[in-house]
Amino acid sequence: MKIVVCIKQVPSSNEVRLDPVTKTILRDGNQSVINPFDTYALEQAIELKEQLGGEVSVISMGIPATERLLRDAMSRGADRAVLLSDRAFAGADTLATSYALSLGIRQLGDFDLILCGRMAIDGDTAQIGPELAEHLAIPHLTNVEKIIDITQQEMTVRRNIDGQRQLLQVKLPALLTIAKDINQPRMPSISGVEFGEVAPFQSLNAAALQADVSRCGLNGSPTQVVRTSVPLRDNACAFFEGSLAEQVQALAAQIKEELK
Repeated sequence: MKIVVCIKQVPSSNEVRLDPVTKTILRDGNQSVINPFDTYALEQAIELKEQLGGEVSVISMGIPATERLLRDAMSRGADRAVLLSDRAFAGADTLATSYALSLGIRQLGDFDLILCGRMAIDGDTAQIGPELAEHLAIPHLTNVEKIIDITQQEMTVRRNIDGQRQLLQVKLPALLTIAKDINQPRMPSISGVEFGEVAPFQSLNAAALQADVSRCGLNGSPTQVVRTSVPLRDNACAFFEGSLAEQVQALAAQIKEELK
Protein backbone atom coordinates (compact mmCIF):
# COMPACT_ATOMS: atom_id res chain seq x y z
CA MET A 1 0.00 0.00 0.00
CA LYS A 2 1.29 3.45 -0.94
CA ILE A 3 0.52 6.04 1.71
CA VAL A 4 1.27 9.78 1.64
CA VAL A 5 1.37 11.84 4.84
CA CYS A 6 1.15 15.63 4.71
CA ILE A 7 3.40 17.37 7.24
CA LYS A 8 3.26 21.00 8.31
CA GLN A 9 5.77 22.95 10.34
CA VAL A 10 4.41 25.05 13.20
CA PRO A 11 6.07 27.32 15.78
CA SER A 12 7.64 25.44 18.67
CA SER A 13 6.16 27.87 21.19
CA ASN A 14 3.16 30.14 21.60
CA GLU A 15 5.20 33.09 20.41
CA VAL A 16 3.99 33.47 16.81
CA ARG A 17 5.82 36.12 14.78
CA LEU A 18 3.92 37.89 12.02
CA ASP A 19 5.13 39.63 8.87
CA PRO A 20 4.14 43.29 9.35
CA VAL A 21 3.33 43.71 5.64
CA THR A 22 1.65 40.45 4.54
CA LYS A 23 0.26 39.61 8.02
CA THR A 24 1.30 35.99 7.49
CA ILE A 25 3.19 33.83 9.99
CA LEU A 26 6.98 34.05 9.77
CA ARG A 27 8.48 30.57 9.49
CA ASP A 28 11.79 29.64 11.07
CA GLY A 29 12.73 26.02 10.49
CA ASN A 30 15.14 26.02 13.43
CA GLN A 31 12.39 27.09 15.81
CA SER A 32 9.63 24.89 14.37
CA VAL A 33 8.30 21.40 15.03
CA ILE A 34 6.07 18.99 13.18
CA ASN A 35 2.45 19.97 13.68
CA PRO A 36 1.39 17.72 16.60
CA PHE A 37 -1.77 16.51 14.84
CA ASP A 38 0.36 15.38 11.88
CA THR A 39 2.38 13.07 14.14
CA TYR A 40 -0.75 10.96 14.68
CA ALA A 41 -1.28 10.76 10.91
CA LEU A 42 2.35 9.70 10.47
CA GLU A 43 2.08 7.03 13.17
CA GLN A 44 -1.10 5.67 11.57
CA ALA A 45 0.62 5.45 8.20
CA ILE A 46 3.56 3.55 9.70
CA GLU A 47 1.24 1.13 11.49
CA LEU A 48 -0.62 0.44 8.23
CA LYS A 49 2.70 -0.17 6.47
CA GLU A 50 3.70 -2.64 9.18
CA GLN A 51 0.33 -4.38 8.82
CA LEU A 52 -0.04 -4.39 5.03
CA GLY A 53 3.42 -3.68 3.63
CA GLY A 54 4.13 -0.90 1.17
CA GLU A 55 5.67 2.56 1.38
CA VAL A 56 5.09 5.75 3.35
CA SER A 57 6.00 9.10 1.79
CA VAL A 58 5.90 12.41 3.62
CA ILE A 59 5.39 15.73 1.88
CA SER A 60 5.46 19.32 3.08
CA MET A 61 5.49 22.83 1.70
CA GLY A 62 7.84 25.25 3.41
CA ILE A 63 11.22 26.90 3.65
CA PRO A 64 14.40 24.85 3.01
CA ALA A 65 14.95 24.35 6.75
CA THR A 66 11.78 22.22 6.80
CA GLU A 67 14.03 19.40 5.57
CA ARG A 68 14.99 18.84 9.22
CA LEU A 69 11.40 17.99 10.12
CA LEU A 70 10.92 15.68 7.16
CA ARG A 71 14.10 13.81 8.05
CA ASP A 72 12.69 13.44 11.55
CA ALA A 73 9.58 11.88 9.98
CA MET A 74 11.80 9.41 8.11
CA SER A 75 13.58 8.56 11.35
CA ARG A 76 10.17 7.53 12.74
CA GLY A 77 9.41 5.16 9.87
CA ALA A 78 8.63 7.06 6.66
CA ASP A 79 10.47 5.81 3.56
CA ARG A 80 10.86 8.97 1.50
CA ALA A 81 10.32 12.71 1.77
CA VAL A 82 9.50 15.54 -0.61
CA LEU A 83 9.69 19.25 0.20
CA LEU A 84 7.94 21.86 -1.92
CA SER A 85 9.99 25.02 -1.50
CA ASP A 86 9.90 28.19 -3.58
CA ARG A 87 9.45 31.90 -2.95
CA ALA A 88 6.38 31.61 -5.18
CA PHE A 89 4.69 29.56 -2.42
CA ALA A 90 5.22 32.19 0.31
CA GLY A 91 2.16 33.63 2.03
CA ALA A 92 -0.18 30.90 0.78
CA ASP A 93 -3.58 30.40 2.38
CA THR A 94 -5.10 26.92 2.65
CA LEU A 95 -6.38 26.89 -0.94
CA ALA A 96 -3.02 27.83 -2.46
CA THR A 97 -1.23 25.43 -0.12
CA SER A 98 -3.49 22.50 -1.00
CA TYR A 99 -3.04 23.29 -4.71
CA ALA A 100 0.75 23.05 -4.41
CA LEU A 101 0.51 19.88 -2.31
CA SER A 102 -1.75 18.27 -4.90
CA LEU A 103 0.89 18.88 -7.58
CA GLY A 104 3.60 17.43 -5.34
CA ILE A 105 1.54 14.32 -4.62
CA ARG A 106 0.94 13.78 -8.32
CA GLN A 107 4.72 13.90 -8.77
CA LEU A 108 5.02 11.03 -6.30
CA GLY A 109 2.98 8.79 -8.59
CA ASP A 110 0.13 6.44 -7.72
CA PHE A 111 -1.11 6.35 -4.14
CA ASP A 112 -3.74 4.44 -2.17
CA LEU A 113 -4.22 6.68 0.83
CA ILE A 114 -3.41 10.23 1.95
CA LEU A 115 -3.34 11.04 5.66
CA CYS A 116 -3.36 14.51 7.20
CA GLY A 117 -3.58 15.72 10.75
CA ARG A 118 -7.02 16.93 11.78
CA MET A 119 -5.81 20.53 11.74
CA ALA A 120 -2.75 22.69 12.32
CA ILE A 121 -2.30 24.21 15.77
CA ASP A 122 -1.33 27.63 14.40
CA GLY A 123 -4.16 28.23 11.92
CA ASP A 124 -6.85 25.89 13.33
CA THR A 125 -8.71 25.91 9.99
CA ALA A 126 -8.87 22.12 9.36
CA GLN A 127 -9.22 22.96 5.66
CA ILE A 128 -6.08 21.52 4.03
CA GLY A 129 -7.24 17.89 4.02
CA PRO A 130 -10.66 18.42 2.41
CA GLU A 131 -9.31 20.99 -0.07
CA LEU A 132 -6.46 18.67 -1.07
CA ALA A 133 -8.93 15.83 -1.66
CA GLU A 134 -11.02 18.09 -3.89
CA HIS A 135 -7.95 19.06 -5.94
CA LEU A 136 -7.19 15.36 -6.42
CA ALA A 137 -10.86 14.42 -7.00
CA ILE A 138 -10.84 11.67 -4.36
CA PRO A 139 -13.26 10.98 -1.47
CA HIS A 140 -12.31 12.15 2.00
CA LEU A 141 -13.37 11.68 5.62
CA THR A 142 -12.43 13.98 8.49
CA ASN A 143 -11.62 13.44 12.18
CA VAL A 144 -11.09 9.69 11.89
CA GLU A 145 -10.42 8.11 15.28
CA LYS A 146 -10.11 4.44 14.26
CA ILE A 147 -9.46 2.39 11.15
CA ILE A 148 -11.58 -0.72 11.61
CA ASP A 149 -10.84 -2.60 8.41
CA ILE A 150 -8.86 -1.97 5.24
CA THR A 151 -8.30 -3.75 1.95
CA GLN A 152 -6.69 -2.67 -1.30
CA GLN A 153 -10.08 -1.47 -2.52
CA GLU A 154 -11.83 0.12 0.48
CA MET A 155 -11.68 0.79 4.18
CA THR A 156 -14.07 1.05 7.11
CA VAL A 157 -13.41 3.78 9.66
CA ARG A 158 -14.96 5.35 12.72
CA ARG A 159 -15.01 9.11 13.05
CA ASN A 160 -16.23 11.56 15.65
CA ILE A 161 -18.34 14.47 14.43
CA ASP A 162 -19.66 16.90 17.06
CA GLY A 163 -19.57 14.18 19.69
CA GLN A 164 -21.39 11.64 17.52
CA ARG A 165 -19.58 8.55 16.21
CA GLN A 166 -20.10 7.33 12.66
CA LEU A 167 -19.03 4.09 10.97
CA LEU A 168 -18.29 4.75 7.31
CA GLN A 169 -16.89 2.91 4.31
CA VAL A 170 -14.83 4.70 1.70
CA LYS A 171 -13.33 3.43 -1.53
CA LEU A 172 -9.62 3.88 -2.16
CA PRO A 173 -7.77 5.98 -3.10
CA ALA A 174 -9.03 8.36 -0.43
CA LEU A 175 -7.90 11.00 2.05
CA LEU A 176 -8.42 10.91 5.81
CA THR A 177 -7.76 13.54 8.44
CA ILE A 178 -6.69 11.87 11.67
CA ALA A 179 -7.82 12.63 15.22
CA LYS A 180 -5.29 12.56 18.04
CA ASP A 181 -7.06 9.75 19.93
CA ILE A 182 -6.25 7.19 17.23
CA ASN A 183 -2.78 6.18 18.50
CA GLN A 184 0.32 7.13 20.42
CA PRO A 185 3.14 8.41 18.15
CA ARG A 186 6.41 6.53 18.49
CA MET A 187 9.83 7.97 19.13
CA PRO A 188 12.63 7.43 16.59
CA SER A 189 14.85 4.39 17.04
CA ILE A 190 18.64 4.58 16.76
CA SER A 191 18.54 2.85 13.38
CA GLY A 192 15.70 5.15 12.36
CA VAL A 193 17.74 8.25 13.20
CA GLU A 194 20.64 6.89 11.17
CA PHE A 195 18.33 6.26 8.21
CA GLY A 196 16.76 9.72 8.50
CA GLU A 197 20.14 11.39 8.32
CA VAL A 198 21.22 9.74 5.07
CA ALA A 199 17.93 8.89 3.32
CA PRO A 200 17.42 10.42 -0.16
CA PHE A 201 15.53 13.70 0.01
CA GLN A 202 13.78 15.50 -2.81
CA SER A 203 13.07 19.23 -3.04
CA LEU A 204 10.80 20.61 -5.77
CA ASN A 205 10.16 24.21 -6.77
CA ALA A 206 7.24 25.71 -8.68
CA ALA A 207 8.89 25.10 -12.05
CA ALA A 208 9.50 21.42 -11.28
CA LEU A 209 5.84 21.06 -10.34
CA GLN A 210 4.75 22.94 -13.49
CA ALA A 211 2.65 25.03 -11.13
CA ASP A 212 0.46 27.90 -12.23
CA VAL A 213 2.11 30.61 -10.12
CA SER A 214 -1.07 32.70 -10.22
CA ARG A 215 -2.58 29.99 -8.00
CA CYS A 216 0.38 29.87 -5.60
CA GLY A 217 1.47 31.89 -2.60
CA LEU A 218 -0.02 35.21 -1.62
CA ASN A 219 -1.16 36.02 -5.16
CA GLY A 220 -3.08 32.77 -5.40
CA SER A 221 -4.76 33.12 -2.01
CA PRO A 222 -8.38 34.32 -2.09
CA THR A 223 -8.36 34.84 1.68
CA GLN A 224 -6.23 37.77 2.82
CA VAL A 225 -5.47 38.76 6.39
CA VAL A 226 -6.45 42.40 6.84
CA ARG A 227 -5.15 42.89 10.36
CA THR A 228 -3.57 40.79 13.08
CA SER A 229 -2.39 41.59 16.55
CA VAL A 230 -0.66 39.84 19.40
CA PRO A 231 -2.39 40.24 22.80
CA LEU A 232 -0.47 42.51 25.13
CA ARG A 233 0.55 40.98 28.44
CA ASP A 234 0.43 43.64 31.13
CA ASN A 235 0.07 42.86 34.81
CA ALA A 236 -0.26 46.50 35.88
CA CYS A 237 -3.17 47.37 38.18
CA ALA A 238 -5.26 50.51 38.34
CA PHE A 239 -6.95 51.66 41.56
CA PHE A 240 -10.05 53.84 41.53
CA GLU A 241 -10.94 55.96 44.52
CA GLY A 242 -13.99 57.91 45.54
CA SER A 243 -17.62 56.92 45.91
CA LEU A 244 -19.02 53.82 44.19
CA ALA A 245 -20.49 55.97 41.44
CA GLU A 246 -17.18 57.75 40.90
CA GLN A 247 -15.31 54.43 40.77
CA VAL A 248 -17.75 53.02 38.21
CA GLN A 249 -17.42 56.16 36.09
CA ALA A 250 -13.62 56.00 36.25
CA LEU A 251 -13.64 52.30 35.33
CA ALA A 252 -15.92 52.93 32.34
CA ALA A 253 -13.62 55.71 31.13
CA GLN A 254 -10.60 53.44 31.49
CA ILE A 255 -12.28 50.64 29.49
CA LYS A 256 -13.27 53.08 26.76
CA GLU A 257 -9.67 54.30 26.56
CA GLU A 258 -8.31 50.73 26.31
CA LEU A 259 -10.71 49.88 23.49
CA LYS A 260 -9.59 52.76 21.26
